[in-house]
Amino acid sequence: MSTTQSERLRALLEPLVGTAGLELEEVRVSAAGNRRQLMVVVDAEDGVQLDAVAELSREMSQALDASDVMGESEYVLEVTSPGTDRPLTEPRHFRRNTGRLVKLQLEERGELIARIMAVDDSGLDLEVPGVKGRKPKPARADFAEIARARVEIEFSRKKHADDADDADDADDEATRDGDETVEDDESTEEA
Repeated sequence: MSTTQSERLRALLEPLVGTAGLELEEVRVSAAGNRRQLMVVVDAEDGVQLDAVAELSREMSQALDASDVMGESEYVLEVTSPGTDRPLTEPRHFRRNTGRLVKLQLEERGELIARIMAVDDSGLDLEVPGVKGRKPKPARADFAEIARARVEIEFSRKKHADDADDADDADDEATRDGDETVEDDESTEEA
């Protein structure tokens, strides 16, 4: 894809993405058999809803058909949100993943797997998980020293003491609500 085509695509699509309340992350044209594939990656602070992607796809298709930016050749438009394996490259990517485990490749310190606890203008406050019963340790990584970063997929996250307290409170509330419901049902049956 030429720089000119890339710039033209961004200029055409970015206003549509912004109007939908989303951010344009990537625009990529690649060969797909006899056709070309135009992949547009969008994201938002709270994630991207399927309905929003579908509506945006329709609007983009109309705008692309009305312009000559893709030329005369056939193409397939794919509008998607970033996958879990996408690299984290911008401060907003890290902010959106606060609380998640990430794998960082640091310039001087090598590889670090840690949980993002907070993000500020210069970098990340992290928590390095404890190993073999040891407590987690705080760490810091500045954006300038991060060579690569990706989210680590967790299938079963162990709860912290704070999380367990919150869960206990929710269980207590559910039990109380459940007891009230049972009492209401019993009184209804007796009447």
